[in-house]
Amino acid sequence: MRLSAPEKDYSNGLRPGEQHEVRHHEHEVGPEQAGKRLDRLLADVFPEYSRTRLQSWIADGRVTVDGRAERASSRLEAGQQVVLEAVLEPVIEDSPEPIALDIVHEDADLIVLNKPSGLVVHPGAGNRSGTLVNALLHHVPELARLPRAGLVHRLDKDTSGLLVVAKTTASHAALVAALAQREIHREYRALVRGDVVAGSRIEAPIGRHPTARTRMAVNPRGKPAVTHTRVLEHLGGYTYLAVTLESGRTHQIRVHLSHAGTPIVGDPVYAGRQALVAGLSAEAAEAVRNFPRQALHAARLEFRHPGTGEPCAFEAPLPADMESLLTVLRESAA
Repeated sequence: MRLSAPEKDYSNGLRPGEQHEVRHHEHEVGPEQAGKRLDRLLADVFPEYSRTRLQSWIADGRVTVDGRAERASSRLEAGQQVVLEAVLEPVIEDSPEPIALDIVHEDADLIVLNKPSGLVVHPGAGNRSGTLVNALLHHVPELARLPRAGLVHRLDKDTSGLLVVAKTTASHAALVAALAQREIHREYRALVRGDVVAGSRIEAPIGRHPTARTRMAVNPRGKPAVTHTRVLEHLGGYTYLAVTLESGRTHQIRVHLSHAGTPIVGDPVYAGRQALVAGLSAEAAEAVRNFPRQALHAARLEFRHPGTGEPCAFEAPLPADMESLLTVLRESAA
């Protein structure tokens, strides 16, 4: 197998500030690979790319066998020459910015960091600076070569906690695949309004809200979503929960907990008007009323290391604002 030096492709009507990276790969089919489907051989030979991307490149004619474009299902013969022109996604050249990062772990393959509330993850319209991506590009400039600067998953702006970032193409593909196969386990902490008697399994499809297009909602036409909750503490009309996911839909925890009648404290979108629970002390009432964000924190992250295969587990303590709110509610409930 041979990999040529990457080249920059400015064709296909790219906007200023964007670029494609094209990587040229060649591979000769070995005797032990004879009879394999083309798509499966590519997945074995080029594990740094996801199967979805490989299928897309086959469909686009970016893969040839002895000079001819073939179908994904084509069976291969020993000695055939497979050529792949891997066209990576356009990369917006966001500016690196010296924004402090709370790094929990870093090695040659990945970074695990603890995102503070208030930090936007991805640059967007009207929000091109001051984001986590800008910070990551300053910390590791090479991340500009990866989709979304290596981010494997995301958190909402006002949700705090753990994120994993890939530092290489191979680790990015492996972690994205692990996420799709539910092999990355995430556990959250949430403070909700209402007495949750026991843990539960919330299963309800999530899709776009039928009228408010910036919101998500339980929608029969949405994608399947499952959320599990476990009660950690009862706090006088509020409940402190551990939450895990079987799926990763946009705003899933916030939507599901609101749908269950126990919205997250401080959620400006899904909690509605923040009615206070009766019997709170004046101090607790003020703390709940003035809590400035959804009380949601990604506390634990588990996965197999994409380089070594070893199991990894990381934890991030509750941020000070949530810890303070819990303390006030405990005192009120005592």
